[in-house]
Amino acid sequence: MANPVWQSLAGQQAVIDQLTGTQTITAPTHAWLFTGPPGSGRSLAARAFAQTLQCEQSDPTARGCGACQACATIGAGTHADVNIVTTEKVTYAIEDVRELVANAHDRPSTARWRIIIIEDADRMTERATNVLLKAIEEPPERTIWMLSAPSPADVLVTIRSRTRHVQLVIPAVADVAQLLTDRDGIEPQLAQTCARASQSHVGVARWLARSSEARERRDMIVHLPLSIRSASAAMEAANDLHKLVQDEAEASAADRNAAERAGLLRSLGLTEDEPIPPKLRGHVRRMEDNQTARNRRAIHDALDRAMIDLSGIFRDLLLLHVTAETELINEHMRTKLTEYAATISAEHCLNALEAITLARKRLAGNVPPLLALEAMLLAFIPRTRRHAPL
Repeated sequence: MANPVWQSLAGQQAVIDQLTGTQTITAPTHAWLFTGPPGSGRSLAARAFAQTLQCEQSDPTARGCGACQACATIGAGTHADVNIVTTEKVTYAIEDVRELVANAHDRPSTARWRIIIIEDADRMTERATNVLLKAIEEPPERTIWMLSAPSPADVLVTIRSRTRHVQLVIPAVADVAQLLTDRDGIEPQLAQTCARASQSHVGVARWLARSSEARERRDMIVHLPLSIRSASAAMEAANDLHKLVQDEAEASAADRNAAERAGLLRSLGLTEDEPIPPKLRGHVRRMEDNQTARNRRAIHDALDRAMIDLSGIFRDLLLLHVTAETELINEHMRTKLTEYAATISAEHCLNALEAITLARKRLAGNVPPLLALEAMLLAFIPRTRRHAPL
């Protein structure tokens, strides 16, 4: 059985075996690239590996205990020698990467290694990656880099060639459901439904399981295609979907932004009611700029989750044209989906999936979200049925 820090990594036994070998723990490679689909746990695997390398247990096979000071502080993101770097902006700023490279040359203060974990390394621009490349090519003796990205193709080939690759896979629905039950105390049936609805994305499954509002929003999104029968209905559905994702993003950001603002004002010795002196306005402006960038990213992420949920609906409808035996992503909607599948063709399902893929590309290319959604939802209008589902 894996040591405690690895027990939150669902369905990745091959990765755990790769990273917990005695040789790997005692003489690790200086640079690693963790890749895997969203929700597979690539960032979690990097943290667990950092805990294993820094664990205070003397026996290499017992490292990753989860109880010592090193394991606890890495898990909390406060270990002095482990930098966990993430961004909620669209890309990493080159200044941030330069600062990381400078810090990488500091010797570890208390632990065996200085470890720098860069989550979402695919968000680095080419200029920022080139700054990082030199540090990876000429690493300090006790420094270990860990990068994570969806796939090796998402980072420059020069980075890929200088890192050891760790490939995570999409975990099985049963593994994700079991994790939600064991770790978070979620009722088994709800855990199974959320694991399936999230398409084995651990983070989304947990979010759905813990929030009835999130489940309600998702339910509204996945029912949209079933009500679109005309162009006017598609336009109305596009507006509804756009509002849903905006509400979701704003709900997740509002409390955080308010707390962040209050904390900054408190640190500057100000209250919410008093005017901000000119010499302190730069601090507040920088915070507001960061919040604006983060809010844009939150809307983009919420839209992308909606696209994935809609893809799941048409994947289910397509399956119903092939076989009635396979379990669906939206198994709780089987009756409705079976009835709807009888009114559309398999070709229509494929066209809808292509429209969703195109919408995701357009959104990534900064097309106005409402326009991209309208074009996508127009493709959901049913055409003449050609083949009845089985």
